Amino acid sequence: MAYEQLVIAREFSVRRTELTCPAHSLKMMAKAAASSADEVILDLEDSCAVSQKVEARKTLIEAFKTLDFKGKIRTFRPNNIRTKFFYRDLIEVIEAAGDKVDAVVIPKSLGPEDIQFVDRLLTQIEENVGLPVGRIQIEALIESASGVLKAEAIAAASPRMASLIFGIADYAGDIGAKELTKDQFSVYHYPKAHSIAAARAAGIAVIDNVTLQFRDLEQVERDARAGAQMGFDGKWAIHPSHIEIINRVYSPSREELERALAIMAAYRAADLEQGAGAIVYGDEMVDAATLRVEWKKIAVARKAGLLDQNDRLVA
Repeated sequence: MAYEQLVIAREFSVRRTELTCPAHSLKMMAKAAASSADEVILDLEDSCAVSQKVEARKTLIEAFKTLDFKGKIRTFRPNNIRTKFFYRDLIEVIEAAGDKVDAVVIPKSLGPEDIQFVDRLLTQIEENVGLPVGRIQIEALIESASGVLKAEAIAAASPRMASLIFGIADYAGDIGAKELTKDQFSVYHYPKAHSIAAARAAGIAVIDNVTLQFRDLEQVERDARAGAQMGFDGKWAIHPSHIEIINRVYSPSREELERALAIMAAYRAADLEQGAGAIVYGDEMVDAATLRVEWKKIAVARKAGLLDQNDRLVA
């Protein structure tokens, strides 16, 4: 049985941690590039003051062209497409360093038309400078009532779509929430669950929001565990101290991997030898539906280097 096809995202990339840092600071971007995050988001939007936004493009381009990202997913967040900064953000960065950019993170995505606009502009830039058309992916931030209600259409708006990211702070402001509570998985359960379902229906990844109480590492771990349990693929980090915690929580343990590998082997043997579509493993019934959960653990472990090329546990 080709259970490799059961992976949730159509092109599976590990995005356990997406570390964001301001694009005006080459020093901070260098630290991010050297970190153990799976993805680095160099930010021209919220973390750059208005007075720094234009100049930060040059620093961002320098970072993409000179830093060693050690195999990380290299992305940047331009300003909101409805601002005067956006079109120059995209054109200048992609024209100068598009061969070093893996994805563009689009903030405040209100509907599929936003993604289609970015897709077409990216295509024009790629064609103009001779980059492979369509290689640069898009990740969309869902951080408004409109974004949540149109999440399905946003997720399916372009073949470039790689993930949805839930943005809690802007969402709370957009809906008029009284405060940004620590109890986010209760208060914001609906938009989180809706974003997960929309991403899964489109076959792309889905990333949870930052922990706003960023100095509280216990809260970071609680949030990461709750997000992983819900079905998120990873979590945004706004401080390097979050990375180890999030990576650990979103990676399968050795025991989980041993169990997943044993279930896969038993299921494959039952299929080949008995033509069985369901088996009993321990005291649990396993079929093609539950197999997806085990396969995701193996896929994450492969990408994270926890398994070798023969699916043996790395010591």
